[in-house]
Order: sequence, then structure tokens, then C-alpha cells
Amino acid sequence: MASPDVVRHAAGAQPGRAGAASRAVTRTISDDPLGGTVRRTVLPSGLRVLTEAIPTMRSVSFGIWVTVGSRDETGPQAGAAHFLEHLLFKGTHKRTALEISSEIEAVGGETNAFTTKEYTCYYARVLDEDLPLAIDVMCDAVADSLLEPADVETERGVILEEIAMHDDEPGDEVHDLFARAVYGGHPLGRLISGTEETVTPMTRRQIQSFYRRRYTAPQIVIAAAGNLDHAAVVKLVRQALRGTPLDTDPAEPGTPRPTTPTVRTKPATVLVEPKETEQAHVILGCPGIDRVDERRFALGVLNNVLGGGMSSRLFQEIRERRGLAYSVYSYASQYADSGLFAVYAGCAPGKVDEVLQLTRAELARVAADGLTGAEVARGKGMSKGSFVLGLEDTGSRMSRLAKGELLYGDLMPVDELLARVDAVTVADVNTLAAELLSRPMSLAVVGPFGEHDFAG
Repeated sequence: MASPDVVRHAAGAQPGRAGAASRAVTRTISDDPLGGTVRRTVLPSGLRVLTEAIPTMRSVSFGIWVTVGSRDETGPQAGAAHFLEHLLFKGTHKRTALEISSEIEAVGGETNAFTTKEYTCYYARVLDEDLPLAIDVMCDAVADSLLEPADVETERGVILEEIAMHDDEPGDEVHDLFARAVYGGHPLGRLISGTEETVTPMTRRQIQSFYRRRYTAPQIVIAAAGNLDHAAVVKLVRQALRGTPLDTDPAEPGTPRPTTPTVRTKPATVLVEPKETEQAHVILGCPGIDRVDERRFALGVLNNVLGGGMSSRLFQEIRERRGLAYSVYSYASQYADSGLFAVYAGCAPGKVDEVLQLTRAELARVAADGLTGAEVARGKGMSKGSFVLGLEDTGSRMSRLAKGELLYGDLMPVDELLARVDAVTVADVNTLAAELLSRPMSLAVVGPFGEHDFAG
């Protein structure tokens, strides 16, 4: 579920962007009383290192973020980014797969990775004293993976099982069906994992080519948050990458993904996936706004009030008052050049028409009449509170640094973000609601339906 963005689009060029620097360039981004000291270094290769020093913590979260996701694949490549994410932990010239995992686990740390539609992340969380080990292991895995043929075949089987497992989770499947309803054949409408038809024939050569073309130093951001020293982190990163394919000639760092042209979406449509399930899963929604749209703070407030918690209008009406669904919520997804706004509900198949009728009625009511001042104040409080509480976790802070650099090219100070939320007015929210919630709505349904008419 999306929340108000924590960074802003760069107003101008960053240090090191004017031309490929022959030496590292470092600057202090912020010394925030509600956060730690944030520093940014651009290495000669174009790779960027950002840290947030928080001396009161005894742990560090360390992440390697790559500006490549499933939307960067061609049709036949669908699933390549996710396939690669699996393979990078399978062994390098220095370490076997067992050594990669056991070295971190031996000090009580944890590692993981995930792929999205616009980026991929590999991360570790360790005690502060074990940060040098985490940097060496993670940089080794991401920069110098062997992609052995036997490992490709092993992980192909794992991924096919993952795809099959996903198909057995209708509550997850309906989100993919909704993306397809809105985006059609565009990469944003495809499964991140790929499909059995694309993963089965994918060759090691194709994956290796994707790896070396996409995982380049200018497209990588390394972020760390916790009890650390920035200069020491930069030094350790440079040592860990020395002699690897990411130790390259001087280059300019990458820039955020272009925000134009806007992705073309399909006309409102209904997609139904017949499946013998005990519960029907439905998503009703429309194209939303992109992540640099100035209305994103108002959208966060609107989402909170409409379906963002137990006190939200939809939860109160559909679950609390009528008991029609166990789970009901709204959410916003935002990409560089597009976005979604939608409502999800899981209910008994026989109640789906009533749930959809109530949902449509509530959306129409908010579009026509707007929210009250008290509701907007509550929605703003939810936005601010959830963000500030997230600052207590080093993983959230690390993600904030990386997403700011990758997605926006700049980091919004905590005080400024809170001020932007505070500045949202009732008129801002209601103007957005009138425009957004009046858009034609697409519907995705997974459940035991054959000829059922959902057109209403």
C-alpha cells in the first residue's frame, strides 16, 4: 500500500552529474534532528553511496539497489529481473551459495532480496560491528555472480513453483489481474515473476546478457542506515568492488526514470478469472497519478480516509456495519509515469454484488460531496504518524535513502515532508477526489463465477 512519498524531484543537477568525475565526490545531504546525518558519495564509476548515521542504533541495514525491474524487460524476457534476483545468491568466484548465506547467518544477520516493476533490491541487516562483512558479501554477490548453468536450472524449477504457488493465492492473483485490466500488454501490466511460458525457455545466455547490460555502476545505488561512519562505508564498498565488473571507467551516475510520456491505459474493463475459491476477491479502480505529481500528498490523505484503516469509510461501512467482508481497503500505486488507485475486498461469492454496489456508492459520494475537515485532519495525522514511526527502523531509513536517489534524485528532509502533509487542505483533497473518483473504473474478479454479469 503506497504512502506519501518521502523524497522530492531534484531541482537541478547533482554533484558529479555534469561530467564523469575522476575522483569520488561527497556531500552532506542533511543533518536532520528527526533523522540522522545523511551523506552521499558519487564514485568515479557513477555508482552512488548514501548513508544515514544513527549512533543510537546497534544495527545497520545495508542495501544494493538497481534501477531495473520487470517493466524493463521485453515480452520474451518477462521474468528475467526476478530470475536474476534468485541467481545472484547462488555463488561467485569467491564464495559458494552456502558461504554467502552462512557468513551472514553466523553473526546473526539476515539477507534477502526483492524485485519490483521499477527496481531490484538486495539487502542485509547486521550488528554494526559486522557491517564490513555484510558489505563484502553483498557486493560480491551482486557484482560477481557466476550464474552457473546448473544453478539456472535449479532456480528455474524454484521460480516455476513460485509462480504456481502464486496462482493458488487468489488474493494476490487479483492484483495482477487488475494491473492487466488497466495496462493491458504494457510491461506494467505483466507479472513480475514472468509466466511459465516465458521462464521455461529462458536461457542462461539471455539472463547473463540482461545481467551485464543492466547491472552497471551508474544504475546502482548503495544505501546504509544505522551506527556507521560514511567514509568507512565508502572505503569498504570500493574495496569490495575492486576488480569486479562494477569497477569500471569514470561515468556519470544514472538519473531517475523519465516521467514522460505518460503510460497509455486501457478503457475501463472487467476481467474475471473463474476459480473455485471459498471467497471472491475483487478490485475496483482506475488510473491514478504518478509519483512526482504534487497532489500525491493529498492522495495519501484521501486514501487514508477512504480505505486506509479500521476507521476508514469503506471498512466501517462494509465490514463493521454490515459484516460483508473480512478485508476491505483502498490503496494507491505510483510509478514514474503512471499510477493506480483501487479498492480491494474479499467476501463470500454471494455477497460480491452488494459489496461492489456499496463500494461504488461510497466512491461516488466522496467524489460528489468530498471529505469533512475532521476527516482530512485524521488522514493527515495517519500519514505523518506512519512515516515518523517508520524512522525507528534502520531498514525503512535505508529504503528511504535509496528510493530518494533512485526514484527522485533528491531527499526530502523529514520536517519538509511533514510540512507538505500539513499543507494539504480540505479543498486539495476534495478537488482530487472529484476528479479521480469520477474516472471510469476497471474491475478485476477472482472467484467461482461463470456467466455472472459484473458490468453494473
